[in-house]
Amino acid sequence: MDNKIRVLLVDDNTIFASTLKEMFAPDKRLDYLGHASCRTSGIEMSCQMNPDIVLMDLNLSGTALDGIETAKEIRIKTGIRILLLTAYEKKDIILDASKRAFASGYIFKSHFKTLADIIYETATSNTPAKEFIRELILQVLTPAERAIFDGLIEGDEYRYSHAEPSTIEKQKTSIYKKLRLKNKHELQKVFGNW
Repeated sequence: MDNKIRVLLVDDNTIFASTLKEMFAPDKRLDYLGHASCRTSGIEMSCQMNPDIVLMDLNLSGTALDGIETAKEIRIKTGIRILLLTAYEKKDIILDASKRAFASGYIFKSHFKTLADIIYETATSNTPAKEFIRELILQVLTPAERAIFDGLIEGDEYRYSHAEPSTIEKQKTSIYKKLRLKNKHELQKVFGNW
């Protein structure tokens, strides 16, 4: 297969990283690019290697849920899809983490055997998990803001709104604030490659 899905792991567990490398080696759909063991190297390697998917450990350094901010930063800087890896199996914690990280999905470490399939599906199709998380994130927007959001993603914020330009500008500011993003560029990085 010529178009392998390029995968980078960001996880401080070196045993898990080597196990993952062995597991992916025979899979002709995936290309395991390597392993970053901390926030800094995870961000640097993501920017340099430009993988299709970053597998991000939710507890990157043993600090509760510190992978969220790392994942969010990678997503904003690169637009790379993030799959959160977690030993937690409490759905409310995972969904909140996925929303905050702008993740395209999550994988429980206990479901290790399905990992390759989930990675491939997330990279190549609109999975129910991706769409569900996207809608959870966007539910904070009003219908008017959602119309402007849709236009921003398509490159024309005036496309779906009949409001005055000054009103649209206020709504854009509200959208960025609600989604915890700074500007149109960040919004398009995060949601343009959902």
